[in-house]
Amino acid sequence: MDRYYRSLFIAVLLFMLPSLLFAAPQNILKGTVTDENKNPLIGATVAIPDLKLGTVTDEKGDYSLSSLPKGRFLVQVKMLGFETVTITIDISNDIEQNFMLKESIIEKNEVVVTGTSMATEVRRSVTPIQMVRMQELRQNAFTNVVDAIAKLPGISQVSTGPAISKPVIRGLGYNRVITLNDGVRQEGQQWGDEHGIEIDDYNVSRIEVLKGPASLAYGSDALAGVINIVSDEPLPQGKIQGNVIANYQTNSGLGALHGDLGGYINGISWNAYATGKQSHDYHNANDGYVFDTRFHNLNYGATIGINKKWGYSRLSYTSFGQTLGLAEGERDSATGKFIKTVNNGGVAEEQLVTDEDGKSYARVLPSQRIDHHKLVLNNNFYLNNGSRVGVILGYQQNSRKEFGDVLNPDEPGLHFQLRTYTYDVKYFYPVWNGWQVTTGVNGMAQNNANKGIEFLIPDYNLFDAGIYTIAKKEWKQWAVSGGLRYNYRTLTVKSLYLDSTDKKAEQLLPGGFEQFTPFTRNFSNLVGSLGTSYAASKQVTFKFNVATGFRSPNAAELAANGVHEGTIRYEYGTPGLKAENSVQGDLGMAWNANHIELNASIFYNYINNYIYLEKLLGVDGSDSIPAEHNDQGFGAYAYAQSNAGLYGGELYIDLHPHPLDWLHLANTFSYVRGVIFNGTDSTRNLPSMPPARWQIELRAEKRSLGKWIRNGYIKLGTNIAFAQNDIFSAYGTETATPGYTLFNAGLGFDLVNKAQRTVCTLSISAQNITDVAYQDHLNRLKYADINYATGRTGIYNMGRNFSIMASVPLRFK
Repeated sequence: MDRYYRSLFIAVLLFMLPSLLFAAPQNILKGTVTDENKNPLIGATVAIPDLKLGTVTDEKGDYSLSSLPKGRFLVQVKMLGFETVTITIDISNDIEQNFMLKESIIEKNEVVVTGTSMATEVRRSVTPIQMVRMQELRQNAFTNVVDAIAKLPGISQVSTGPAISKPVIRGLGYNRVITLNDGVRQEGQQWGDEHGIEIDDYNVSRIEVLKGPASLAYGSDALAGVINIVSDEPLPQGKIQGNVIANYQTNSGLGALHGDLGGYINGISWNAYATGKQSHDYHNANDGYVFDTRFHNLNYGATIGINKKWGYSRLSYTSFGQTLGLAEGERDSATGKFIKTVNNGGVAEEQLVTDEDGKSYARVLPSQRIDHHKLVLNNNFYLNNGSRVGVILGYQQNSRKEFGDVLNPDEPGLHFQLRTYTYDVKYFYPVWNGWQVTTGVNGMAQNNANKGIEFLIPDYNLFDAGIYTIAKKEWKQWAVSGGLRYNYRTLTVKSLYLDSTDKKAEQLLPGGFEQFTPFTRNFSNLVGSLGTSYAASKQVTFKFNVATGFRSPNAAELAANGVHEGTIRYEYGTPGLKAENSVQGDLGMAWNANHIELNASIFYNYINNYIYLEKLLGVDGSDSIPAEHNDQGFGAYAYAQSNAGLYGGELYIDLHPHPLDWLHLANTFSYVRGVIFNGTDSTRNLPSMPPARWQIELRAEKRSLGKWIRNGYIKLGTNIAFAQNDIFSAYGTETATPGYTLFNAGLGFDLVNKAQRTVCTLSISAQNITDVAYQDHLNRLKYADINYATGRTGIYNMGRNFSIMASVPLRFK
């Protein structure tokens, strides 16, 4: 633990000390939850999202929430098979409030907390937001947290094997998407293709996706939207509970074991978790076992918090550790088999890969090691006038090491160490005449350092800050929200000299080389948004929103100069790049009736100075291959920019035909098109645009299947990806991808005891049942070497995969 870490840790303890010593009288909210026949509902959840408080009803349907501050709060009451109830309650003393839930086939009135000043219902939000619970996602096979949500409408992933996925929202990814985890933006090496999201996929309660520019609340880099991954769902007061989850997947031999345990007693909450996961190489019908796509994870973390009348304070620590292979796809020209390089008595020797090699979990080269540590202090203080102050402080240290020399397997070539300090301070004004107004300032300070013997991006320091105001009002059928934000960011790139032996030097010497030239760039911008929603009836809601976005170029786009082995490229930055600015309009409609749910949205996004990567050609028309520091002979790519536009939309229809209320027929269609306005035929289309996608799922559900089985389901699905021929074909930058159709299936249920409490949840799923050999358009491995034995180019996605997952809840008095 370095001195920065110690300093922040001491500061956190000092900051929490007054809160831990301070006690105050408590306000209590209590009551009973019943069904339409006035029968008590056992196990219904009653929560106040803004306070991170929740509880469940007892055998009599009674609930009680204590340690409540004074103020107006949105209360959510929900239970599987019933319509969710949300109401706003003024709390100043002890209050008794009873709830009656109606049976419902379709979930309604879900509450989200992303992109708004306070918790709000999805249907009342003016921006496109989608919320999904992790128990729904766990009904499918996935290998990382982004893979788990990539089936949502409008969401895609750039993948590099099963361990590495980067989120794409409506065609925009990388530094254009902010990933939040419990209120703090996740900061790793987002600019790189082969860097995933350092969040444990089993330590997730729900995920909220905000589509469209969210720079207003979150600053630069939220040009495409925000993915909010929530881990700290409220624990029931007076309870100690947890889960043990085990998962096995057949294709790659993936095995995972997760355990968590937490409690909330007398205003003190705590939680701890640990996850272990490992996988050998995956396989498909065309490639067999894809060498070096194996990985293993060891993640853990803990949280402690306090809730009192003055508010709450949470201190959390998480550690994400991952070792994973970097598949390069080198093959033997005669047999088409993959090639591995081994140390044979001190000599690097190439050998053919066997099926037994593919089933091995042992680390091979090339590989990378990711270590991400995060410390977060999250506070909310409620004042007597009905206002509150939120303060979130965070520290993250991300270390990425890339290993490629079999003669020195433990010496990293590339080694980045990124330290990030984040801050977010906001003031929530008292509600006045229905208006909710929030003013805040947030940003971060970063330092990135090269610790290895190879260099791709320079050392740099970054600082940014933004001040913003958001106002929102709801009345009758209407809701309106808008605001302004001023952003400022400065990036200082440091110089790097290499001597004649390619090692760091203090100054340029004869025979040396200047890898990076120093410079400082400053960026600033004013962004805003305005939107409204109109509830035409209890079933139908219309939404319209227009927002501007801002993103400054990152250090790789401005100053990269070196081999990016994980992406099989030599990359050049462009120091003169300008900031991206966007204007996006969204129009949406939601219809939620007893037997049909429909959500439709369309968007248009104009981006000024869109930054993209294009391949360079030599004077003879062949690939440009730099001679300096490029022993692998990788082709050169450089960053360019042009004005661009993206447009498209999503459609979701879920039918429950009466009287077959237990049957669901869900259809989801997503489409996005990106164009460069001044481009020619070969440069007309934006690169890396996901293809149109149509998903169909037929699902049967039954709340009770006898005395011991509840919440059973069985499903059949089809995932249709259309061909992507609208590509950036100039210089061989991108190639077209044919369409494909995958068939999936699954079933699951809860085993219950005599008291009808769940003792185990079992989910079985099958992906790509017919074992189709396909390449997703955003799969980077499709650009690996040609297989001369078959004539096929690149590596294919995972073949048939069965997954079985069991979750055992733990409860203690």
